[in-house]
Amino acid sequence: VLEIPAGTPEGAKAHFGLRLRFETDPADVRRDQENDVRGFVLLDVRPRKGFEEGHIPGARSLPYADISPETVAGWNPDLLYVTYCWSTACNAGTKAGYLLADLGFRVKEMIGGMEAWRKEGYPVDTGSV
Repeated sequence: VLEIPAGTPEGAKAHFGLRLRFETDPADVRRDQENDVRGFVLLDVRPRKGFEEGHIPGARSLPYADISPETVAGWNPDLLYVTYCWSTACNAGTKAGYLLADLGFRVKEMIGGMEAWRKEGYPVDTGSV
């Protein structure tokens, strides 16, 4: 722990502030759902089969490999798009975030993905949307 000196409080604030600007977690997403908070869209960026087998209620399916100017045409650039994939071992949420940001959208990634959502015991929908 002490082998490498800790950063300054100012440096820590900047570091953690950046993380919070680009990441969220299942508890924050669920709380906002329960409070009917508007202004964000959940994007399940796993393959469609994974989405159909179980996804977060209200999420849209858009596999990260399908993200293009055409597939997001007409999306509201004022909304926040929250990506998620399978788990921490999956970087599809990160890839989707990169692609969406490159297309001009504000993005956060839900850390832990579907695995963390299920572990919390939050509701899961099945089927296509």
